[in-house]
Amino acid sequence: MSVVHLVRPAAVDDPTRPSGGNVYDRRVADALGAVEHDTTATVPDGELALVDGLLLGPDTVAECERVRVVALVHMPRREPWEGAVLGAAAGVIATSEWTRTWLLATYPLEPARVFVAAPGVDAAPLATGRADGRGLLCVGAVTALKGYDVLAAALDALADLDWECVGVGSTEIDPDFAAGLGRTIRLAGPQTPERLAATYAEADLLVLASRAETYGMVVTEALARGLPVVATDVGGVREALGDGGVLVPADDPPALAAALRRWLTDPRHRAELRSAARHRRVELAGWDRTAARVAEALLEVGW
Repeated sequence: MSVVHLVRPAAVDDPTRPSGGNVYDRRVADALGAVEHDTTATVPDGELALVDGLLLGPDTVAECERVRVVALVHMPRREPWEGAVLGAAAGVIATSEWTRTWLLATYPLEPARVFVAAPGVDAAPLATGRADGRGLLCVGAVTALKGYDVLAAALDALADLDWECVGVGSTEIDPDFAAGLGRTIRLAGPQTPERLAATYAEADLLVLASRAETYGMVVTEALARGLPVVATDVGGVREALGDGGVLVPADDPPALAAALRRWLTDPRHRAELRSAARHRRVELAGWDRTAARVAEALLEVGW
């Protein structure tokens, strides 16, 4: 077994720009003892290169003739060149079954070369939660893709109830969007892992209003603490959530508001969701399983 070269974003460890993809890359790199690169250009000829999908491009097709590229697809790029690049790669690793299914339905790829290695999650202390469930939490960059505007509109419909909502994530990706949200959600900016752990511990419910997700690592991060989840039914979120919460349609503030109203006003419902989240908590796999799946895929393509 030879070394694996991981080509990942240069800012993979930047604490001001946290992302699920960066966490995934870091955990896999550490587990596999990968040699890390910012570009395939520094990977020696003939070596195997696991390449983060953000760094793929039209030129990668030619690069596949020099190195054995395995594409790590956190989220499909949906660019005109993507199919050709993935077809030229020695293999493709998707981070959810939903993503694998989408790729196979969209591009003429060989199913035997498309693998799944879902994100893991670290064990975490159980959050106790407040009886009234009023502490709502949203984790993700403050962008339209993450549906912060949908969440704000849903919360506006709950002005008659007692709640607070904290949003953790960068406001610098789309500052105009963030500035236009108003004060319904208290935007806390990005947080260090230690501070985010404390924020999870203080919350009662994770709310994810995304318009698109390939998996939704924040869902399993919440469930690892026994926090129930209300999320939009997009992409691979259903895989991450299991039976640990409630799914609502995307881009539908009334549906999201109805789910949150029930959570805030129905003690029995809160108890049922907390129990479901704790059951789901013990089913979650760790990052060791993710690294093992990645290694298995790399072995299949000749690592």
